Amino acid sequence: MNARVVGRVLGVAILAGTALLTAYALYVSQRRPLTDDASVRANLIGIAPHVSGPLTELHVVDNQAVHDGDLLFVVDPRPYATRLAQAEAELKLVEREIDAQRNEIAAARSTLRERQAEYGYADDYLRRVAPLLAREFVTADAVEEARTRRHTALAALFRSREELQRATNLLAEYGTFNARRDAAEARVRAARLDFDYCRVTAPFDGYVTNLNIAVGNYATEGRDVFALVDGRSWYVIGNFRETYLRNIRPGTRAEVYVLNYPQRRFRGEVQGIGWAVQQPDGPTSGLLPPVQPALNWVRLAQRFPVRVRLIDPPRDLPLRIGQTAAVTVFGSP
Repeated sequence: MNARVVGRVLGVAILAGTALLTAYALYVSQRRPLTDDASVRANLIGIAPHVSGPLTELHVVDNQAVHDGDLLFVVDPRPYATRLAQAEAELKLVEREIDAQRNEIAAARSTLRERQAEYGYADDYLRRVAPLLAREFVTADAVEEARTRRHTALAALFRSREELQRATNLLAEYGTFNARRDAAEARVRAARLDFDYCRVTAPFDGYVTNLNIAVGNYATEGRDVFALVDGRSWYVIGNFRETYLRNIRPGTRAEVYVLNYPQRRFRGEVQGIGWAVQQPDGPTSGLLPPVQPALNWVRLAQRFPVRVRLIDPPRDLPLRIGQTAAVTVFGSP
């Protein structure tokens, strides 16, 4: 009898303990969501030249660590050096032409002043001579000759004004701005920029990856030569079930475990939660992250990617894109 009672008590205790443990596990899973469907990520930047040409120098090898400003490779600079020299020579020629045009303007102004003086004299002479014709102090031919001189002086004055205007227009100068010189200087800057682009340097600290070229390969403008892993910022993408998202917010503290380093914890902070994922029965879109379900025969809660930024990861523990990880989020901040 006593054994039967003890057995029943133990059974009830076991059931109660199981229920309590289940409730506690559910509570913890909601307050501290955990996923092992996670991987280490970093930004991957394609390194492409701004100019085209054969590679004459290659200063890196695959998987090499590089620092900001390190020389990666050099595109043949000779064609661009020639264009730069040509643009600089054209600039000097334009400056000489501008000086000559200014001299022409000065000469045109001097001529205009002479024509103004000649017209003023002819006009004044006609004004003095014309009244004398009525008193027969001068002949009609003298008056007509004075009138012709004034007309000729006026026409010459108009021509001088037009010549000055034409010379001023050819100078193409407005205040301190000269269109011809500035256009030539812009061509020099563009040529120098292309020449400088022949030397491609690392834009940040990172790691060379997918390098399959050698000196002599032809590099095309805007086409990636290799990729550079951005070593400045590492993060983890963890796929959490949608039922956990209510307790995950940007700024939430997180802990990350990387499979390579099972004894170490990485501090993290939630940056954001994905707003959309690719649906398996929907239209294909390369803009949305695909999150595949673990089972196909049961209706599972959808999982959404949560981005967790790693805070000051130890330098003695190198990280790589694609490493398997587990993420625990410690509730709302």
